[in-house]
Formats: sequence, structure tokens, C-alpha cells
Amino acid sequence: MVPAIAVADALRAEGAQVTFIGGARAEAQLVPAAGFALHTINVQGLSRSNQLRALRALALAAAALPRALALLRRLAPDAVMGGGGYVAGPVGVAAVILRIPLVLTEADSHLGLTNRLLARFARRVCLAFPLAGHDGPRYLITGRPVPPPAHDRAQARRRFGIDPDQACVLVFGGSLGARSINLAAVEAFAPGTRAAATTASRAPAPLHVLHVSGRRDHAELAARELPGGYDLRDYLDLAEFADALAAADLAVARSGGSVFELAAHALPAILVPYPFASGDHQGANARWMSDAGAALVIADAELSGERLREAVDGLLGDRERLAAMAAAARGLARPDAAREVARQLLEAARG
Repeated sequence: MVPAIAVADALRAEGAQVTFIGGARAEAQLVPAAGFALHTINVQGLSRSNQLRALRALALAAAALPRALALLRRLAPDAVMGGGGYVAGPVGVAAVILRIPLVLTEADSHLGLTNRLLARFARRVCLAFPLAGHDGPRYLITGRPVPPPAHDRAQARRRFGIDPDQACVLVFGGSLGARSINLAAVEAFAPGTRAAATTASRAPAPLHVLHVSGRRDHAELAARELPGGYDLRDYLDLAEFADALAAADLAVARSGGSVFELAAHALPAILVPYPFASGDHQGANARWMSDAGAALVIADAELSGERLREAVDGLLGDRERLAAMAAAARGLARPDAAREVARQLLEAARG
């Protein structure tokens, strides 16, 4: 939803009217909060490990098509953007049936199932990364649309109560959170466990940990003994998350689409790719940042509190390396991605 809302904001800035069609998960909160109307259809993700759940998902997608057709007939849009998820399937098919120009966006380092099925019918497919076999005139590399970065670091740090002399580590793992990262973080920064940096050019500064755990694990983590300066949150809205990125000196995260938000804020990272991501796109995203010098990668199977603590202390204690990683991250940013996707949609609508 984050790329879709970023594009919607860019379209609104150009005077376009934007309406969302989505499911009942994150979009039910994020879309109205961003000031856009939301119409819902009943769909779910396609399971690759449970055949019965996969059949149910296909049945729901088929049942959602008449609803998508009715919505598009009533809304009469000049163009439709597919955001790449399973919700986009029935709406994209409806757009093709009704001959409404379709523009697709792909935020990952491989083309997802919905986009693979719809790409041949789209006016344009906007890619976050160059993809082998998808380099014809239909495809355009735009980067992943993200919200404008927060620029007032001092104000962002005041928002979270971070002292000027404190180093801040931001830990996050998506809306539900990442359990392996959540458990490693509370173990790594529990009282008395921080080790001295092994590659430090100076001693680590007093540490502030801003840990966005997701709602699934929050109650369990909050019941643990956490040190002073450990700020555990279950959720941040988009504006708060932008400030968290601006306030931090280092991030610990998965390597989904948020790698572009890390780049936009020039934030060095320790990335722990989700090992079961489709097409191993999180592994590819992590390598993209690591190869540029913007991130350190730890495999999920190798993650522990001790390993994470050593990595964090080593980076925070080596300010020259941290600055070089920040510069590398800044070099990967695509700040015009949302505006470029919006331009493609407006051209399709006018055409």
C-alpha cells in the first residue's frame, strides 16, 4: 500500500481524482488515513503450501470479478493502476474487460503472479528493478514509489524522545512484524548484554532502540524486561515511520520494498531477508543494498541476539563506515519514482 499511496499523492498533486479498490487488511486503515476513498472486495493471498487455501483464494478471486466490474462501471476511471498484490488481480481483469487503460507497478525484484498474468494487457509496467526478460518497450524502470522522506532530523528525534548524544537503532519488520527479528532484538539489547564494539574507532554512544514490533508479537515482547531507552511500539503510521527513519542512525529490518525507504532516508541497515519470500525477492533486495555498500546482511537462520548485538555495536562504533554506508544508500534512492508512475497513468488516461 505504501507505493500506491505515494503514487496517489503524486496524482492528487496534479489535480487527478483518485479512488482505491482494495481488501480489508492494511489498506482499510492506511487509505482513509491518507484522505482517499476505499471500496473493498473480498480476496486473499494465494497459498503456495496449502492446496485447499489456494483453491479458496482462486474461488474468492473469481467471485470478486463481478464486484470489480460493477465498481469500475460506476466509478468510470480514465485509467487503472495495479499495485502488484492479489487484490489487483480481479480489478486488473475487470479493467481489461472494460477496455480501461491499465498501468502496473512491481515493487519487488521479480514479477509477481498477478503482474505476470496481466502484463501483456497493460499499457505500461513500472518496475522497481531491472528484470531479466522484461526489458521491452512495455516496461519502464522507475524505482519503487515511496513517500517523501522526512528532512527534519532534530524534530524527528524530539518526537521519539531521543537525546542528541544517543545513537538510535530502528528495528522493524512490516505490519505484522518479523518474529525472528523481534526475538533477536529484545535479546540483543536486554540489560547487561551489550558488548563492546570490536571494530570501533570510538566507543558506541548511549543507545536508543526504537522497535516497531508489529501487532502480532507486541504483547509478548512488552511483557519482557526491557532496558531504559528501549521504545517498543506495535505500529507507526506513515508520517511517524518517516520520522523514525529520519531519527535513526541504523536500521535492522527485513528487505522487502522498505529498502527503497531506507535509501530515500540514506539510512544504513542490517538486513535479514525473509527466507520464504516468493522468488527470494528479499534476498535479491538485500544483495542490491549490500553490493552497493549500504547494508550488512545476516541470514535469518544465522540471526541471534548475540550476532545482532555484535553487528550493531560494530557499525555504531565505526562512524566512518556508517557514513560511507549512508552515502551508498543515498546513491540508490529514486526520489522521482512516484511522480514518474503518476505521469505514466496520466498519459494512459489521456490516451
